[in-house]
Amino acid sequence: MTAEINFMHSDDSHSFARPRLAKVQHLILNLQVNFESKTITGTAIYNIVKTPEATEIILDTRDLVIEQVKLDKADQTTFYLSETEPFLGEALHIKLQPHTTSISIYYHTLPQAAALQWLEPNQTAGKKYPFLFTQSQAILARTWLPCQDSPGIRFTYEAQIQVPANFLALMSAENPQEKNSTGIYHFAMRQPIPAYLMALAVGDLVFKEISFNTGIYAEPIMLAPAYHEFTELPHMLEAAENLYGKYLWDRYDLLLLPPSFPFGGMENPRLTFVTPTIITGDQSLTSLVAHELAHSWSGNLVTNATWNDFWLNEGFTVYFERRIMEALYGKEYANMLKVLGYQDLLDALQEIGPEDPDTQLKLNLAGRDPDEGLTEIAYEKGNLFLLKIEEVIGRSRFDAFIRDYFRAFAFQSMNTESFLVFLKKILQNDAHAISQINPEAWIYAPGIPTGAPILISNKFKEVSLQIENWQSGTPAEALITQHWTTQEWLYFLNKIAKFISLPQLEELDGAFHFTQTSNAEIATIWFKMGISLGYSAINSNLEEFLMRVGRRKFVLTLYQALLNKDTERAISIYHKARPNYHAVTTSTLDDIIFT
Repeated sequence: MTAEINFMHSDDSHSFARPRLAKVQHLILNLQVNFESKTITGTAIYNIVKTPEATEIILDTRDLVIEQVKLDKADQTTFYLSETEPFLGEALHIKLQPHTTSISIYYHTLPQAAALQWLEPNQTAGKKYPFLFTQSQAILARTWLPCQDSPGIRFTYEAQIQVPANFLALMSAENPQEKNSTGIYHFAMRQPIPAYLMALAVGDLVFKEISFNTGIYAEPIMLAPAYHEFTELPHMLEAAENLYGKYLWDRYDLLLLPPSFPFGGMENPRLTFVTPTIITGDQSLTSLVAHELAHSWSGNLVTNATWNDFWLNEGFTVYFERRIMEALYGKEYANMLKVLGYQDLLDALQEIGPEDPDTQLKLNLAGRDPDEGLTEIAYEKGNLFLLKIEEVIGRSRFDAFIRDYFRAFAFQSMNTESFLVFLKKILQNDAHAISQINPEAWIYAPGIPTGAPILISNKFKEVSLQIENWQSGTPAEALITQHWTTQEWLYFLNKIAKFISLPQLEELDGAFHFTQTSNAEIATIWFKMGISLGYSAINSNLEEFLMRVGRRKFVLTLYQALLNKDTERAISIYHKARPNYHAVTTSTLDDIIFT
């Protein structure tokens, strides 16, 4: 625990907590996981700090049953829950005494807790045992743990988790590497983290070491392919440390989750959760792992103070991710990633509207679910802004700036305004550089400012040449594609989607068998094109994909395409597939399917 407490916090409209008066500091968690009732039961004991005038502490909850609360592990105290507010849940008000130093909350979750994904055996890779995982970002930690659920509030924790004897429990903490006979596991997270980085997974899991401080957890049937896919992990970690300083979280392990996981990855400290949709056999989608690793600095170490400042987490992480990939695979590989990311940014701007305030980096999400800010704007516009700074001041100077940034604000939160102050201080108020960068235009104005970096990939020029050859009559099977990576195929498909006809689609499928691809990124683009052109050959593969995969960005794209073409079919598939999806996914899809 920290010796000195700073009560200065950014106002967070997505938390009921009032940390200027009283806040949590250390958590002792004791939970029992019950797969039959789909509930978690136990106690959360917080060591707290408060100002002398504080008469209560306020925590965030949502759909939790609070049974009783004690002060300093002994005396029961009065508490009450506020009226429920949409997506925020209920404020838990706990009365304090003048010298209270800890609160003990006895509670249990409900089966519908939005953070908890209870999977039946047939929804797992092994098909034998159920599985549980959590997804706490952005404000879902409060659905499985009473907490001060703001990214600006950090605490350390220790935990005891009891699970069935044939299961392994893992957390965003120091983890066991094998099952024991009792089903009781102990955890410790000594570095302070915000609540959204609290994570728990329980299942039939095994571990394999990759290096002395990296490894992979997976269901037994998935361990071999996962290990093969992630053998570069130690080199990624080394590249990251060479760029921006020592990794401060001890171990870095991965947990391969079942396919219903709603995201590509989640940067839970010490244990990144990762989707099996990046298992391709050729390591071509492992930039996602580089992204989650980079979060160990940008996000986990220096954290956005509120979800309005989300770009500070993701813009830095995208930039850092591509620097890692450049260090491992060369500048041209990183350039491909940059160009593809820029295409995603243009698509997002078109979808949201280039003049919409949601295309600013600094957002205003008050009164809205913070998930509405999880768009490519934070990721790719944030990255483009950082590339602009690099362009103006030079890479070596910018690298020094980032290292200073991570060192100066380690284990703290950062808002956009403080970032600007720090940037201008590092630039020593160099008016010319500041004018060239024009940070306020990037941060507080919609769209892409004039003078944005121009991103070019020589490999994509070669792809464009093959597209021209195909349009000029070269048969698809005669195109020179033998050494293309996933990135080149994605660029190819995105480009031809603008003009392709049904006969051309059929020709491509005959040559390259896209309908049967096991690459989820390629499959999503291909299925989207097939839907729009009425290509019936994809139908069974498309439905199987939507029944199996729950990653939100893939299924959202495909359901939107289906709704535009065949609403009845979209609804029919969704009704069958919905039980396989996490609440993060269904909360988005319900709005577009049922309205």
